[in-house]
Amino acid sequence: MKKTINVLIILCGLGWSVNAQDKFTPETLWKLGRVSEPQASPDGKSIVYGVRTFDVVADKGNTDLFIVSVAGGEAKRLTTFKGAEYNPRWRPDGLKIGFLAAESGSAQLWEINPDGTGLRQVSKQPTDISNFNYAPTGNAIYFTQEVQVDKLVKDIYPDLPNAKGRLIDGLMYRHWDTWEDGAYSHVFYANYAEGVLSNATDIMPNEAFDVPLVPNGGEEQLNWSADGKQIAYTCKKLSGTAYATSTNSEIYIYNLETKKTSNITEGILGYDTEPRFSPDGKSIIWLSMERPGFEADRNRLFTYDFATKARKELTTGFDQSVSNPLWSNDGKTIYFESATQATHQFYALSMLSVKGVYPIRKITEGQHDLHNMSIAFDGRTATLVGTRNTISEPAEVIKINISNGLIAQLTYTNKEVLSKVKMGKVEKRMVKATDGKEILTWVIYPPDFNPAKKYPTLLYCQGGPQSVVSQFFSYRWNFQLMAAQGYIVVAPNRRGLPSFGQAWNDQISGDWGGQAMKDLLSAIDDVAKEPYVATDKLGAVGASFGGFAVYWLAGNHNKRFKTFIAHCGVFNLESMYGATEETFFATYDMGGAYWAAPKPKSYDAFSPHKFVQNWDTPMLVIHNERDYRVPLNQGMEAFTAAQLKGVKSKMLIIENEGHWVTKPQNSLLWQRTFLGWLDETLK
Repeated sequence: MKKTINVLIILCGLGWSVNAQDKFTPETLWKLGRVSEPQASPDGKSIVYGVRTFDVVADKGNTDLFIVSVAGGEAKRLTTFKGAEYNPRWRPDGLKIGFLAAESGSAQLWEINPDGTGLRQVSKQPTDISNFNYAPTGNAIYFTQEVQVDKLVKDIYPDLPNAKGRLIDGLMYRHWDTWEDGAYSHVFYANYAEGVLSNATDIMPNEAFDVPLVPNGGEEQLNWSADGKQIAYTCKKLSGTAYATSTNSEIYIYNLETKKTSNITEGILGYDTEPRFSPDGKSIIWLSMERPGFEADRNRLFTYDFATKARKELTTGFDQSVSNPLWSNDGKTIYFESATQATHQFYALSMLSVKGVYPIRKITEGQHDLHNMSIAFDGRTATLVGTRNTISEPAEVIKINISNGLIAQLTYTNKEVLSKVKMGKVEKRMVKATDGKEILTWVIYPPDFNPAKKYPTLLYCQGGPQSVVSQFFSYRWNFQLMAAQGYIVVAPNRRGLPSFGQAWNDQISGDWGGQAMKDLLSAIDDVAKEPYVATDKLGAVGASFGGFAVYWLAGNHNKRFKTFIAHCGVFNLESMYGATEETFFATYDMGGAYWAAPKPKSYDAFSPHKFVQNWDTPMLVIHNERDYRVPLNQGMEAFTAAQLKGVKSKMLIIENEGHWVTKPQNSLLWQRTFLGWLDETLK
């Protein structure tokens, strides 16, 4: 028997009008401010955070910093630069807030008083700096900066200044959306004294490696020791083909006094990230993946004792991944984030073990995603600070009572915009899979849903392939936006998605066209039994692995769907393997290279291009030119196949985007094309 749990939008908490009538449109998304990086002050009384807004006409965004009291009240704007202000960090004495901004031409360190006065530029480095933070002692900072290490063609042949070639002797010559340019992000530290920096030192001289890990790593991959004498950082000290075939990043410790660097994770061959020194300086924790080459392995919480040099896992038996670990001020507790049952929650791990087991307590409950945790400590009690979002609400700053998990919202950045928009109901639905297991599926209904009517319905296919369908508020795949156009949205957490235990997550590797595809079909078939679903008007949409799923379904759907939309999807597993950049991903998930003997079954049994002979349903292909993870040829091959098969099809190529769509006008083009195709082929 199917089980459903209805969740109504909580209007009163946001001050929404129950009579709001405006339709949620793509343009509405770009009116919303995007809240980020909440940081609690040293005295635990205030929070500084960023809000990014967009000018669609100018086709650019701007981030300003705001401050709000932990006790609640009106938020105050701190900065009004023309460009973006970001990476806010409190000076340890709480008298200044440091941040990065490019007001003077390049991104530099600035400071401002918490009341908005005393603005001053601190750094004057020759190029952009990033990922800065103060030493706990207040007498130094670290930051990262690009350093040219490798020679380019113009350096090797200065008499050929107009030559445009690239000399390549290994893989990783391009990554995600950027070609290798011979420059690497290095860690620097500099002396700091009341707004003045001096003696900036590169702790990685001549090293051809990046800190943090590109493209998504940030300041969370660096950390100061409490005494300001050591810097821990994450780095994958591999180059070329070795880098492309391995996930072996390490945790390095640099000693400012001896100028020596040590590796504390040698022998652990998976990802090691996010180091955090203990308050007493006797140990350090970090996140560690066990299996080499598997980028979606369980993130375990590890500790290293500097005196004994012993390493051990703290989360043994905890069948979830850990992220953003933070020490309590007294060092007795570690707080962290973790995904569970398609939500993101906060947890506490006690450092007082019981028979060798470190007790873990779930602090928060609720149908939401919590992120960006920091700790507000006023000298007596500690409060967790972070952001909360749902499918129906973008992120806002919150505080959490650690003892009882109660959440209080502190900011209302988008109250005015959202008060004019009516959202649809979000339902949590448990669907029976073909193997008898249950698939947690979100179903989003149009505003003013009428069960007596019949609605066209979309199956949303998640990417990753290991990326949870949680309570995310997306600025591209926004479920409420789709629902507002009159579609029911079905978003299942198929096999391969995190937050349901590692076995559920692992199942998809080597089985892309197997149980995961059955789960997707089980979800849409289950919802399609409802009388309000127009079974002759079903569509399937998705990006990345979700695009793979769309292409695969197009050849295996048995007439279920009336239309398909694939964005940056994998179409041909063999040509994808030969053109993607991080080959460890394809090697692990495909079971090896396509020339291996015996040949892994994935290439023949699951590759969507093997089923093109069955294509007979309209398809929109969207792909981005600068996507080097799933290269453009994948979309081109799919569109060519559809055209030569005589299938009604259209292709949108976005020239200046990578694997995502980030620019305002590109996003509106994407949404208008997406929704226009649905109107043309599904309604």
